[in-house]
Amino acid sequence: MRYQNEWLLLEADDIADEMEHRHPTEEFLFYEAVMSGDVEEKKKNCEQERFMDSEGVGVLSKDPITNLKYHFVITTAMITRLCRQRGMELEQAFRMSDFYIQSLDRIHTLQEIQHLHDEMVLDYTEKMRRICRSDTGSRHINVCKEYIYAHIKERITIEEIAEQLGVSASYLSRLFKKETGDSVSAYIRAQKIEMAKNMLRYSDYTLADIANRLSFSTQSHFIQQFREQTGMTPKKYRDTNHMAQWNISETGADAVSFTGWKKETWQPLLAAASLF
Repeated sequence: MRYQNEWLLLEADDIADEMEHRHPTEEFLFYEAVMSGDVEEKKKNCEQERFMDSEGVGVLSKDPITNLKYHFVITTAMITRLCRQRGMELEQAFRMSDFYIQSLDRIHTLQEIQHLHDEMVLDYTEKMRRICRSDTGSRHINVCKEYIYAHIKERITIEEIAEQLGVSASYLSRLFKKETGDSVSAYIRAQKIEMAKNMLRYSDYTLADIANRLSFSTQSHFIQQFREQTGMTPKKYRDTNHMAQWNISETGADAVSFTGWKKETWQPLLAAASLF
């Protein structure tokens, strides 16, 4: 039987009449809270475990685990595209989506899927809050930031960014300073340090590795720039913050989304997601 014919039979069945989905308003409010960066609202939503509530939700698979995973992928895809429309940088939005959906492959219980869902939603929401607070509204500046994000591990010059935008370097420099309060070079440096901070938190890369990955001229230059930006050395920052926010345990029951994962599995994922 063709799938179309099978659907026509289902549509005429009494069971189809009994299937009611949640009102679109609830779904709209869910996504709107993410896009507007309403962290408190999303925390409440996660605490209520609405993602686990099957009432009013379509059945995409008869297997509960597979069904919840399908809904996770749909939710992630929707959030990614909506956040992109509200100003999230293209590469950041899709790299986050890739990271969380790939992470889904490595978990196999309903509770783990819920934890991953909550982390994903709050991650997008927190980033959108920062975007909403700092939105400049300028297309050139937004494209400039997207280019910097996509090439953050390379040596970036204002000349090459200006060439991509089709404007002069001097014009871009003045516009960026006017709208953000920072120079382009200062912004690039700050973004590199933010990525370095995440690498120091969530990976075992050496300082030399991090300096090389982020295209600092030397390890000494990296340490100097890091100290100027944060007020402490990279070593002190790592000693204070390494894995502090993830509550990760290789074997313990307190691990959240990474319960049961081997160290060699979750460390590369965290390093790959280090700017998220």
